[in-house]
Formats: sequence, structure tokens, C-alpha cells
Amino acid sequence: MHIQFQGAARTVTGSMHVLTVGGRTILLDCGTYHGRREEARARNENFPFDPATIDAVVLSHAHIDHAGNLPTLVRQGFRGSIYATSATRDLCAVMLRDSAHIQERDAEFVNKKNQKKGHPPVHPLYTQDDVDETIPLFKSVDYGTTFEVLDGITARFEDAGHILGSASVQLKLRENGTAVSLAFTGDLGRPNLPILRDPLFIGDADYLISESTYGGRFHAPVEAMEEQLLDPLRRGCERKAKMVIPAFSVGRTQEIVYVLHKLSNAGKIDNLPVFVDSPLSINVTKVFRDHPECYDKETRELLRKSPVNDPFGFKRLTYVRDVADSMALNERQGPFIVISAQGMCEAGRVLHHLRNTVSDPKNMIIIVGYQAEHTLGKRLVMREPVVNIFGEPHELKAEVVVLNSFSGHADKNELLHYISQFDKKRLKKTFLVHGDADQSEKLALGLTEAGFHDVIVPARSNTVQLV
Repeated sequence: MHIQFQGAARTVTGSMHVLTVGGRTILLDCGTYHGRREEARARNENFPFDPATIDAVVLSHAHIDHAGNLPTLVRQGFRGSIYATSATRDLCAVMLRDSAHIQERDAEFVNKKNQKKGHPPVHPLYTQDDVDETIPLFKSVDYGTTFEVLDGITARFEDAGHILGSASVQLKLRENGTAVSLAFTGDLGRPNLPILRDPLFIGDADYLISESTYGGRFHAPVEAMEEQLLDPLRRGCERKAKMVIPAFSVGRTQEIVYVLHKLSNAGKIDNLPVFVDSPLSINVTKVFRDHPECYDKETRELLRKSPVNDPFGFKRLTYVRDVADSMALNERQGPFIVISAQGMCEAGRVLHHLRNTVSDPKNMIIIVGYQAEHTLGKRLVMREPVVNIFGEPHELKAEVVVLNSFSGHADKNELLHYISQFDKKRLKKTFLVHGDADQSEKLALGLTEAGFHDVIVPARSNTVQLV
């Protein structure tokens, strides 16, 4: 019985952990890796195992860095079941199709330029046909329900409070008469975030795999969200700026819309037009409306008091689906807000908006989520003087604002609080993943000081025997 860490080890993206029990193998997550283009392509195309030998996947949530490489897995031979919550399954159905569509469109766009330059063509990682083969493999499981993954392996999901449908997982493993429990946090959300319920403790275990994205950092209080956002919006309005907010279509977009909804209702941004320019965000927002069982008490109460008081829409908000309407925003005079995917600025319509925004000092880019190393989003956060978009250099003159109160990940204190609920005497080893090495190591130090022993920051391909 052993586990091998093949993704999100000393880095944030590409979550993928290989668990072998009694000769059967399952994956915990199967996400895409984001980083330098050539390296990311190679890692996402080439699994360190034969996909046909994987018996099942247990999926923590629908974000692309956790679920985005499932169609590649299927394309290369996987035919087992993919276990997830019903909300995660519904989100993946729209997200993976959108991911394939974006890859196909971006490849087409780049190939037009490559043809003129005499460069060879590029190809999408996977296509919509591959996604169509993937979605029927999903098996939906409710929170709190114990289910059999394979002979000798059962699992249970509990709400992780990160995005709609996100789950922490507890697995019960049996091999040769020995029973072991393994907990996997997935990505943990923050207490008191808008819309979603708070993370629920998964229960005691013998081994723990925990995320550590912000293992050494502290966020501004959730309560500061509205004022943190309002301040740059007021500055942008004064200079008639185009304000671009790159945001993941799942979770972050809905949270921002929810906060803007509250600011609008309070009359603080009543005349500021807001555009959500992402077909995926529109489809995802429909999935949010279909899963009110995931909402927190405040959001349920809002809907109960006024069913027409839609927390994902207000009178100045426009959802943009058509390409022509998206392109028209490039000619629109400010002030206005564009919320567009993808959150790390690596693909999608946000690239076109940034290309038409970054070089004008009047404009503003508002970063509201984690940016992995070597992504365009990270280069914007670092305020590099020149950034490449679609392979072409652009001077960065627009104002860049970073708001960490919007993070969907628990910070150091919140992670320490969650992990402190485990029985230190029972917990044999804790593995910290889904964090850059410095963040994982800072959390490891904090856990060690709190009395936890054998806290490990595994490197990629490290294998650990559980019994």
C-alpha cells in the first residue's frame, strides 16, 4: 500500500496523487499543470504511468488544475469511474468542454500566426470529442455518504468550502488484513466566504494530504472584501478606466458578482456597467443556480426573502456570450468592468481584453486570485515592464491591483486551525502538497511547532509506503 505524488508537489497546479492498494490503483485528482508553455505541454501530455492501468479517479473539485486533464487520461486509455459530488460533475461537464473549445480556438489563432512565420502548427491537448468520452464516466456521490471506490477502498466526501461542490475526502484502505485511513483536504476554502458553506472537518485519519497554497501567508479578513474592491473601482471611475478582472469561471466570478451585487444594491456603484465576458462563466453560473444545497445560510436567506433577488445578477450587469459583443467591448469607452476567464490569464477571452488594456495607464487590472509561477497573471502581479500576450510583447502601463481578501484558499492560520482538529497521536504522517516549496515548508514548520510529527513536503514522483 503506497502513495506516489505526481502533481502539485512543491508547486500549486497539476494536482495528481497515485494511490495503490492491493494491486489496484486510483488517482486523487487529475489536473493540468500550468507554467512555462513547453514544460506544461510536456507534463500534461505525458503521464508518468499508463492511463489504462488506473482503475478509478476520486476528484476533489472541478477547478482545471484538479480536473482539467481527465480528457487526456481518457484519450490515452482510462475507462474507470470518476467519483465526485453532483455539483462537481455538473461543473466539469461545462468546464471541460469549454477547456477543449478554448484549446481548439487558441490553436487555430496561433496557427494563423505560425503559418505566416513558417512555424509548425500546434495542436490542442484534447478535443471536445475527448470530453464527450469523459463525462459519462462520472459517478455522483452526495456529501457525507460512504461509497465503495474499489474492492478494499471506500471513501466519503465532506464540504471543503472552496468552490461549489468542492470536497475533502476520507479514504478507508484495506490490504492483507490491515486497515488504514487517509484524508485528503483537496483545496480548503476560507470560513465566512460569500455564497458557500464553511469547510467541514473530514474526521480523524492515520495519514493526511493537505493543500498548502498559502501556507506561509495571511489574507485580509473576508469582511474587507467589499471595501477592498470599492476603493480601486472608485479610482477607475474617476479616470474612466476599463477595469479588467481576470477570474476563474468557477467560484471567483460568482463571488465577485455577488459582492458587486451588494455594492450596487447599496448605491455605491449604481452607474458602473459590469460585463461578465465568458460563455463558461455564464454556464457555470447556471450550475450555481441549480445547486442551492451548497449555499451558506446568508445566501439561502437572501433567496428566501426575495426569490427574484438573484445574487448572481443586478441591473448594471450584462453577461456576454457572443464573440462580436466581446470584441465590441474593446471599443467601448470607460468606466466599466470586464470580468473574464481564465484566472491566471493563460487562455480565453481575458487575453484579448488584456492585449487591449495593458499598455494604457488609464486602465486597471484587478487580480483577485492566486497566480502560479511563469503564468501571465504572475508577470502582471510582479509588474514586469513588458509582458507577452499571444507571443507578442506589450508594455505594462496599466495599474495592477492585487486583492487577496478574495482568495478561495485558506491562509496559514486557517490551515493550521483546520489541521489542528486531527488527533496528533493517531496521525502518523502529514504530506503538504499544492503549494510552492516555500509556502509548504512554512506550513510544515507551523505544524511541527504545534506538535505534529512527520510533516513531509514531497517532491514530484516521491513514493511513500503507508503500511
